[in-house]
Amino acid sequence: MDGLTHRPVLLDACIEALNIRSSGVYLDGTLGRAGHSEQIARRLTGGRLICVDRDQSALEAAEERLAPWKDRVTLVHSNFDRVDGILDKLSLPGADGMLFDLGVSSPQLDDGSRGFSYMSDAPLDMRMNREDSLTAGEVVNTWPQKELKRIISQYGEERYASRIAGAIVRHRVDKPIETTLELVEIIKSAMPPKALREKQHPAKRTFQAIRIAVNDELSCVERMLQGAVPRLNPGGRLAVITFHSLEDRIVKTGLAGFAQGCICPPDFPVCVCGRTPEIKLINKKPILPSEQELEENPRARSAKLRVAEKL
Repeated sequence: MDGLTHRPVLLDACIEALNIRSSGVYLDGTLGRAGHSEQIARRLTGGRLICVDRDQSALEAAEERLAPWKDRVTLVHSNFDRVDGILDKLSLPGADGMLFDLGVSSPQLDDGSRGFSYMSDAPLDMRMNREDSLTAGEVVNTWPQKELKRIISQYGEERYASRIAGAIVRHRVDKPIETTLELVEIIKSAMPPKALREKQHPAKRTFQAIRIAVNDELSCVERMLQGAVPRLNPGGRLAVITFHSLEDRIVKTGLAGFAQGCICPPDFPVCVCGRTPEIKLINKKPILPSEQELEENPRARSAKLRVAEKL
């Protein structure tokens, strides 16, 4: 799908959640194809939009798409977990809204050469930021079997993690595993016939696990929350889209922590901790894509949007 016609996940819900003021300061921490950013920029007059992505190619593509609003848009090559430093560098004390779409962007998935896909052959890369040193090839060929089993089980929630990790280690003894389809065949060889007949591609969970490890995705989400919430202006909104249960659990737990007030034991007659909530949760349950959106964009199926407002 062409970048100019691509409709980002939960677009209308995100725009509504951010409660955009025309003169406000907003940060899109995961620019991607700039679909969310374009709609934010359209609603600004005297405001400012900071667009962040770790993938330089995303920033280059966004220059053209966001050109009509370049007077209010700042593009930043960085990771979304560095909110604090990004705002400091731009001399901005805070933001009126922040959006983080934690899914892998469509261009990265669709570009077979990036190594994210188990459907096309490519070098084992999977780096969202090509300037990072760790690649999927290094993970697959050098990490100990115990660590491979851990990430495939924990990050991929793959029930055959032990068998797959063992197969990877056995194959790499003879020669390095170099391409995505080589890895797919090794994964399939380790799985029982009934697993190969399941609707979901047999390599999907393992590829997810390796991608998460290469890009340190779960730790990034934790750091993002710790950096973003304190830098929201009063009344500012934080909107986070997750795509798998591990991310969603981190976001749900992290936001609940910031929304919690007194943590003194129940039998204390008065509060001595002095803790007060920093945010309020706008939606107790995550916002999910509509049936119409799912028909138009099947990749949105696992998306969940959580929203909070700074007190």
